[in-house]
Amino acid sequence: MDEIKLKIVDIEKTDDLNFILGQTHFIKTVEDLYEAMMDTVPNGKFGIAFCEASGACKIRSEGNDDELKGLAEKNAAAISAGHTFIIFLKDCYPLNVLHTIKNVPEVCSIFCATANPTRILVVETKQGKELGRGILGVIDGYIPKGIEDAEDRTWRKKLLRDIGYKL
Repeated sequence: MDEIKLKIVDIEKTDDLNFILGQTHFIKTVEDLYEAMMDTVPNGKFGIAFCEASGACKIRSEGNDDELKGLAEKNAAAISAGHTFIIFLKDCYPLNVLHTIKNVPEVCSIFCATANPTRILVVETKQGKELGRGILGVIDGYIPKGIEDAEDRTWRKKLLRDIGYKL
């Protein structure tokens, strides 16, 4: 068996910032994701970075917010897994854009969409004379601390109404 290295990459962000991490397959992804974001939440702020997996193997980026674009580039570089993308969001939530993102033709899958502290389990191996990386899994937040009771249910329902997602 070839030698592999496992790495854990912590997503670097502020506690209140949401992001979407996914896998795709084509260089035009970064432009298509930009268009999807603008078409869905034109007032939202975002930065996107995409790790090209062949050719020049560049991290391609777009966005309408330089700070979020820089954050996406930094996290994409830390993960460095081929054909992955990361989108950082402000003034909108993954809920607002996730369906549209999943329907971009070259998007293969979504690993997570969250504001939680997140760790990415990455595997690295040789591909001929080059290194390759892939995402094995995502640790999104923490383990459950029990079953929701009546007080928790009341809190959840109030929160959803307070932030405008339920009547």
